[in-house]
Amino acid sequence: MDLKSEVKEMAKQAREVSLILAQLSTDTKNNALFEMADDLEKNQGFLIEGNKKDLSAGEQAHLSSAMMDRLRMTPAVIQAMAKGLREVAHLSDPVGEVVKMWRRPNGLTVGRMRIPIGVIGIIYESRPNVTADAAGLCLKSGNAIILRGGSEAFHSNQAIVHILQKGLSKAGVPEKAVQIFSRTEREAIEEMLQLEEEIDLIIPRGGEALIRFVATHSKIPVIKHYKGVCHIFVDETADQEMALKVCLNAKVQRPGVCNAMETLLVHERIAAGFLPKIAEALRKGGVELRGCPQTRKILSGIKEAKEEDWHEEYLDLILSIRMVKGIEEAMKHIGAYGSLHTESILTSDYQNAQRFLREVGSSCVLVNASTRFNDGFELGLGAEMGISTSKLHAFGPMGLEELTTTKFIVYGEGQIRS
Repeated sequence: MDLKSEVKEMAKQAREVSLILAQLSTDTKNNALFEMADDLEKNQGFLIEGNKKDLSAGEQAHLSSAMMDRLRMTPAVIQAMAKGLREVAHLSDPVGEVVKMWRRPNGLTVGRMRIPIGVIGIIYESRPNVTADAAGLCLKSGNAIILRGGSEAFHSNQAIVHILQKGLSKAGVPEKAVQIFSRTEREAIEEMLQLEEEIDLIIPRGGEALIRFVATHSKIPVIKHYKGVCHIFVDETADQEMALKVCLNAKVQRPGVCNAMETLLVHERIAAGFLPKIAEALRKGGVELRGCPQTRKILSGIKEAKEEDWHEEYLDLILSIRMVKGIEEAMKHIGAYGSLHTESILTSDYQNAQRFLREVGSSCVLVNASTRFNDGFELGLGAEMGISTSKLHAFGPMGLEELTTTKFIVYGEGQIRS
């Protein structure tokens, strides 16, 4: 079968299966999720062997340390994938939920009911754990899924889907509920993006170039997340010991992910005392610092932060620092350079905290907490399909509810329209 026909057939099978998935009971879906989780843990050796092939190829291709970190599957990563599936099983089933009801003057009762989106295509890079997370979320929300992982994780993803399909089969759910491309040609993505009759939504996860390519070529609606230029603003009233801990976590704990801090904004009134302390902690963590002219007067020897640095998602142990006059200038900087992903304010001033929450327009805004918490699991969604920085139809981490839409339901007693 040629590539175009293969992609078309996968989409056709997904559409047929989606009609079955939409009617599955919650118990059936949960049983399938538990089977999938158990099988992942039972087959760790099989999964790690597949991952080793990808790691070896990645080393030969000189992939970045951030990319290799995302690619690596360890027993802990596999256990986390299984845990994520079980968490999703324990969440409320959104399908069939009536979210609102109201009565019209003519006696009609009108409501909105959650239903699956249908068929969802996921295009992603590097992270094999996305395969399990996406499959679990789509199953619980009643959607069929077509996966197209990056070539750098080809063997890992194939192994995961093989195990997940076994779990589906054990629970009596069609294996075609979860499908993955067995080919790595880029043309497969292009063919997939044309199938607007079979696929309802495309969610790309990866670098900005991939997402822009998908958005440009797709005939299907796309949920976009171009990049995560995340900020922390340390206000003059911040508890500085807490600020040191939070900023270090946001930058160093896992720098190669989209919710890591990329720019630190510091109130000028505390800069002289705070900047040397945070710089010392960050340098111990291996972070390269770049600063504005005012910052460099306090932190001698650091690199100059140029205009492009404020736009940059480093995904590495590099941090830009800017001194600001207060919350107005901090929010202005975020508005000019942010990517609508994640921003945090560290403050003891209630009014400033409320202003920051209200006026900063990113998908997740935090007070006195690390940017690393903008994550579906950490926010109680069980897992996430991705973090949307486009406001239609989801904004922020996409959990179960974000993988449904609503239809109108109407109860009448014989009313006719005059």
